[in-house]
Amino acid sequence: MKRIVTILFAFLPLLAVAQMVQPVRWSGVETGDSVRLKATIEEGWHMNIIDFGEREFDEEFADSFVITVAKADLTPIRFNACDDKMCTAPEVWSYSEAVLQQSDPTGEAGLTAQRSEQRSLLWIFVLGFLGGLLAIFTPCVWPIIPMTVSFFLKRSDKGIRNAVLYGLSIIILYVGLGLLVTVLFGASALNELSTNAVVNIVFFLILVIFALSFFGLFEITLPDSWSTALDSKARSTGGFLSILLMAFTLVIVSFSCTGPIIGTLLVEAAGHSLLAPAIGMLGFSVALALPFSLFAMFPQWLRQAPKSGDWMTSFKVVLAFLELALSLKFLSVADMAYGWGILPRWLFIAIWIACFLGIGIYLLWNIKSVSTTRKIIRTLVIIPSVAFACYLVPGLWGAPVKAISAFAPPMEIQGREVFNDYEEGMAYARQTGKPVIIDFTGYGCVNCRKMEAYVLDNDSVKTRLKDYVFIELFVDDKRDGIGDRNSAIQREQFGSNAQPFYVQLDAQGNQVAEPMAFTTDPIEFVNWLRY
Repeated sequence: MKRIVTILFAFLPLLAVAQMVQPVRWSGVETGDSVRLKATIEEGWHMNIIDFGEREFDEEFADSFVITVAKADLTPIRFNACDDKMCTAPEVWSYSEAVLQQSDPTGEAGLTAQRSEQRSLLWIFVLGFLGGLLAIFTPCVWPIIPMTVSFFLKRSDKGIRNAVLYGLSIIILYVGLGLLVTVLFGASALNELSTNAVVNIVFFLILVIFALSFFGLFEITLPDSWSTALDSKARSTGGFLSILLMAFTLVIVSFSCTGPIIGTLLVEAAGHSLLAPAIGMLGFSVALALPFSLFAMFPQWLRQAPKSGDWMTSFKVVLAFLELALSLKFLSVADMAYGWGILPRWLFIAIWIACFLGIGIYLLWNIKSVSTTRKIIRTLVIIPSVAFACYLVPGLWGAPVKAISAFAPPMEIQGREVFNDYEEGMAYARQTGKPVIIDFTGYGCVNCRKMEAYVLDNDSVKTRLKDYVFIELFVDDKRDGIGDRNSAIQREQFGSNAQPFYVQLDAQGNQVAEPMAFTTDPIEFVNWLRY
């Protein structure tokens, strides 16, 4: 246990590298019932006030501005700063009378306003924990559930200890690998990993192989020499190495879905303190590790349950169909990112229909020969499986089928003209005088697909978007450096690297509203629109 804790905290020094620049410094003096605030801005930077109410500035210069505010009206200021290369992430500053220097009767001595921890380390942990819960329901994580059950089904002793070690391994790897990738390789690394052709094809093949194994075509076993070595290691260490490798498989396979969540979490935590990113990642990994630790214990509970014939074979075949369907996500991401065109949306949906019909047909095939209890259980699986397959059928002819929006290739949204080049779209906006919506998206972005299905395809939203020039920029397009250019635009001009990310500009390119992130509420999106 001490060794595990040591490994976990060994990654904390990496966080010092990830702190963002702070080109804006705040100061202020108390004058009676008011506070005179001043923001000093480093040369070459300018500051954007995102949220501070409707206030008038006393003085405003290129390198500073001054405002006098009644103490009763002091509210946090949300702002960011930009130079000609990049923008900082939004920051929040607030003020406390306790830090206002009153030792100078002239009021000219000034003071440095203390940056407030608007979100404590506990709150950062909570945000990370919620992100981890969200990650559990992403399509990249689901396929690991049957892999986990199958792996621990073969381990006959120390079930609870093995499950705890599995959970701790997930925590260690996520905290370490997530921060290491982000710090060493930059903001675009997660997108690179999630859409890399080799990575996605390898994961696709892995899941297909597991599916075929669950169908009973063959059994996945290690070479005898490997098995001997692992057995020897298991006797001396309790099998921690093999458990660590299983945890590493979970981290790698799920990273294309969890990467954007991790990136958003690190941006939110950065600047709070040196520990904040680590605390956030700890919360994330704990939430993700908890259910998988339970799945690791599950086989032990199965052994204690009454024997029930070949029900486990049926269970594995159902999982095989699910693995086969879920594997298509990885093939689809690589196909879209590189423009191969081998898996169009209709074919993706057709295979999913076949998989869920396959579940229903398989369970119905010999249902008369099983016990009454198992008939009931099978029926409870057959009905939703066949119903879901029927639900997907209209998708073959262009229906939204929103339930699989996170998995399937994006559908074409009618009724709006779309530009895929930033300069081309902005030139058209200047020519026509129309405002602009920039949609920073990604082929591997799960929430982007959801937002397209639930928001952008909404009739009210489509009506409003007709008044805009719509620029759709894929940050993970691998053709001719398109994705790299789009990602650089998002990072350097708008200070973000998470998708989906919507920016609203006027025809001259001035930002007219705070950016919009993920939502499934069309009304919220319509209310955000300024034109």
